[in-house]
Amino acid sequence: MAGLWAPPEPLSAAQLRRLEQHRYSASGRSLLEPPLQLYWAWLVEQIPAWLAPNTITLSGLLLNLLTTLLLIAYCPSATEQVPPARGSLCRPLQRPPPPSASQRRHRAGLFVYQSLDAIDGKQARRTNSSSPLGELFDHGCDSISTVFVSIGACIAVRLGTNPDWLFFCSFVGMFMFYCAHWQTYVSGMLKFGKLDVTEVQIAIIILFLMSAFGGTTMWDYKIPLIDLKLKTFPVLGIVGGALFSCSNYFHVIFGGGVGKNGSTIAGTSVLSPGLHIGLVITLAIMIYKKSTTQLFEKHPCLYVLTFGFVSAKITQKLVVAHMTKSEIYLQDTAFIGPGLLFLDQYFNSFIDEYIVLWIALVISLFDLLRYSTGVCMQIAAHLRIHVFRISSLQAPEQVQVVSSLSHQNNMD
Repeated sequence: MAGLWAPPEPLSAAQLRRLEQHRYSASGRSLLEPPLQLYWAWLVEQIPAWLAPNTITLSGLLLNLLTTLLLIAYCPSATEQVPPARGSLCRPLQRPPPPSASQRRHRAGLFVYQSLDAIDGKQARRTNSSSPLGELFDHGCDSISTVFVSIGACIAVRLGTNPDWLFFCSFVGMFMFYCAHWQTYVSGMLKFGKLDVTEVQIAIIILFLMSAFGGTTMWDYKIPLIDLKLKTFPVLGIVGGALFSCSNYFHVIFGGGVGKNGSTIAGTSVLSPGLHIGLVITLAIMIYKKSTTQLFEKHPCLYVLTFGFVSAKITQKLVVAHMTKSEIYLQDTAFIGPGLLFLDQYFNSFIDEYIVLWIALVISLFDLLRYSTGVCMQIAAHLRIHVFRISSLQAPEQVQVVSSLSHQNNMD
């Protein structure tokens, strides 16, 4: 029993040796980065020099998670209208409702998260504490945050009224984040486009602002002449952005890798990582469509969180595989939760699907946290550094950036 709770040591000795040789490499910059660099440069100077970059990263993640969970508590099916701030019932009915308190917290939480995520790398370079652990920690937190940001955006426009749209918009973020690291695993370099994570986060903050001041029901308003609901336009924007980003990712992936005979950085097939995210999406679709109790329609947030934790883990394992130049295997305990849902449906749901969903959620979350904790502790011990403290024996900077401005804000 003690072995179940004890953090594992996922990396082999050979992987740890290759990790020591890893150098962060990135290219490209997005449209909004140059002007935001001024704000980020000022902000990092306000941070105490003793504060570890990973602490900044984790603080932003926890704030984002807390505000999104509050939003989920108000709108578990993404069809409810977020309740207005206290005291709104005393206002005249003809006046527009005040911004929802939960939405104000959420847009503020996302903005703070985006700011902290942008300066953790700057803090690492400022304190000479950059390391492969910091890069992994940053990507790991982002893989989790992506899930919660997607859910929050869907709740803001009440996409639960159209389950297919809700499903697509919830899972497309996980898919694109995985593909970004898939192309890194192939090319050995993280490549950013003109429209990237910074632009997406700013767009979602604007969406939250519109929902907060106009009310979530505003998205059900039908535009005259074209007879389309207002919520159609954010969905079309997500579809267009997904097609644009995926075309860039797969152009790199199908263009061949840096390994022998066009293989990945680990010498494996460039298509091999597709099995993992493909299995996640396939299981999610099958369980959604075959459910006799409308599991996804009634409990979309729990459903997305369950598969989101699975997606976060396999993304983290892909990042580790890239940093250690290792093969990524399909067999993984991350699929236990979705597997239980699938088996329950196979046996005609002899256990209530809602109960199985909660079991799958707990298993997936526990598996993710256990793996993340284990790999961070193992790397920290090997590199003789601390996860949440700047060591006095910190090694010289280990991060090499190809483009001086290319996403310096993201890595720690």
